[in-house]
Amino acid sequence: QVQLVESGGGLVQPGGSLKLSCAASGSIFGITAMGWYRQTPGKDRDLVAVSPAGDTAIYTDSVKGRFTISRDNAKNTVYLQMNSLRPEDTAVYYCKVSTVIGNYWGQGTQVTVSS
Repeated sequence: QVQLVESGGGLVQPGGSLKLSCAASGSIFGITAMGWYRQTPGKDRDLVAVSPAGDTAIYTDSVKGRFTISRDNAKNTVYLQMNSLRPEDTAVYYCKVSTVIGNYWGQGTQVTVSS
């Protein structure tokens, strides 16, 4: 059974930084991509950033230059460094791991940007 455990969310002031982590454990193999999505109440879950295996990371336009996705393949862990945070970045952030046999989601971690 595969489990994704997220950490690093919280409350931060505008302009501040947070780093999210997502560690995958269990019988996971054939990872094709690791990424982050976010969701606010009443809206769809949207892509923030994705790191395809062996390819360049992709970011949604609103976070380009502020967020950086990285991964530690040996630990099956993906990170999201978030800088220059804005109130509109407030959301529940979910990690997603895509494999050759299916997709797995984390439980979500709340990020609130407010003064």
